[in-house]
Amino acid sequence: MALDLHADVVSLTAALCDIESVSGDEARLADAVEEALRGCAHLEVIRDGNTVIARTHLGRAERIVLAGHLDTVPLTDPPNLPTRREGGPDGEELWGRGTVDMKGGVAVKLRLAHLLPEPNRDVTFVFYDCEEIEAERNSLTRIAATRPELLEGDFAVLLEPTRALVEGGCKGTLRVEVSTTGVAAHSGRPWMGENAIHAAAPILDRLAAYDPREVDVDGLLFREGMSAVGIRGGAAKNVIPDSCVVTVNYRFAPDVDEAAAEAHVRELFDGFDVVVTDLAGGARPGLDMPAAKAFVDAIGGEVSAKQGWTDVARFSALGMPAVNFGPGDPLLAHKDDERCPTAQLRAAEDALLRWLSHEA
Repeated sequence: MALDLHADVVSLTAALCDIESVSGDEARLADAVEEALRGCAHLEVIRDGNTVIARTHLGRAERIVLAGHLDTVPLTDPPNLPTRREGGPDGEELWGRGTVDMKGGVAVKLRLAHLLPEPNRDVTFVFYDCEEIEAERNSLTRIAATRPELLEGDFAVLLEPTRALVEGGCKGTLRVEVSTTGVAAHSGRPWMGENAIHAAAPILDRLAAYDPREVDVDGLLFREGMSAVGIRGGAAKNVIPDSCVVTVNYRFAPDVDEAAAEAHVRELFDGFDVVVTDLAGGARPGLDMPAAKAFVDAIGGEVSAKQGWTDVARFSALGMPAVNFGPGDPLLAHKDDERCPTAQLRAAEDALLRWLSHEA
């Protein structure tokens, strides 16, 4: 289980992926990360549950936070581990669960912790658990509530997959259950009942007619979405259903807060029972902040909006500007054929080394 921080970033990524760490089962990987970091004499290392935090204390004028989660979604059947390297049309790729989301980013952070005993900024490295499951189990929530000083900084980089390009901010996400009721009856005599699934047709009509916004926030274009992501109803194949629930996911731009997002969805489905099941606000890009501007200038390349939700929102809620930057194509996250170009792993490591090595 030992991790070799002297190994190149591709080999280290493979080693991290080969330690299975499906959400809720991160202890072995957290142990390995903690042991490796305790070998870096310049770092203070703190363990909180299955979260590992390491910090420099050099008295720099600025502190930045580099964060990323240890967990992955479940493996496939048969398992998409151990990792393997294969040639692709654009060069070598590392295949396997976690290569994209997001053990490549974890490997980059570990390499930086090893290679930079005296970075130009003080750095807090955060390796946390339970990101891929319900928000209340995300350990950043716990740390922010119980030990917020461990997350303090002037700027944060979340090493989620972005193809080694900067993605600013993130959209918020709201899930609701929109329900209808009916009267159960034998399907041979449907006129004796009221079909709750049929009654859900107006819900789907409103979704089909919905025109999502495209909105510029701090110079980046966010595209909203309102989608049915699930539907359930019916007790048996010969029974007219007396209930139906449509699950709707609203992805909203970061110029909208949680209360306004909820109000918008309730207005759209006026006349139906609406129950909120999950709600997390987005994050403005904050690229006008000095620390964020310095990062973008140092990294270079294209800057775009993060069209999903990430934990940059948690840092934004703490008053800290944050961006997403890491190796891997986010469109391959969680897929059975998850894979990352090895060139992106090296590019992300090189870019962050440049940023933390040049004069502050």
